[in-house]
Amino acid sequence: LMSHSSVSELWEAFIADHPEYQSQPQPPADHFGDSEEVAASCVELVLSGKKRVTSHSLLGLQFRKERLPKIGDLNIITDWEGKAYGITRTLKVRLKPFFSISAEHARLEGEGDGSLKYWKTSHWDYYTRELEAFGKTPVESMIIVCEEFELIYKLP
Repeated sequence: LMSHSSVSELWEAFIADHPEYQSQPQPPADHFGDSEEVAASCVELVLSGKKRVTSHSLLGLQFRKERLPKIGDLNIITDWEGKAYGITRTLKVRLKPFFSISAEHARLEGEGDGSLKYWKTSHWDYYTRELEAFGKTPVESMIIVCEEFELIYKLP
């Protein structure tokens, strides 16, 4: 996937403001969700401070051979087309079974009406689509990687 020119431009602008990061490699750039609509709405939610967590399925990460997020990770957030909007830093990573996700987590995810009911429905649907590619289906006990982050930079 060709990286959008805005990604390196954003990173360079960030480095200019925060020279203490200049020895760091450019962080990965990615969008949220699996549709243009979700990606756009999540960018907005992150920039407005409403969305402060994201929820990965452990199985999905393993199947795609992606490493677990860890504290201090930087990520460049983009829209569906790959245009960069901001940089987040991971604050906390917790592994929890799907059935134990809390209303507070759903609120911090900031999507839909912010309720646990909305979170469970939308994420179950997402994990169903995600795992289908690997011949798996979600189960209530599956492990969710709850990543809490802060927005440390956004397009001026």
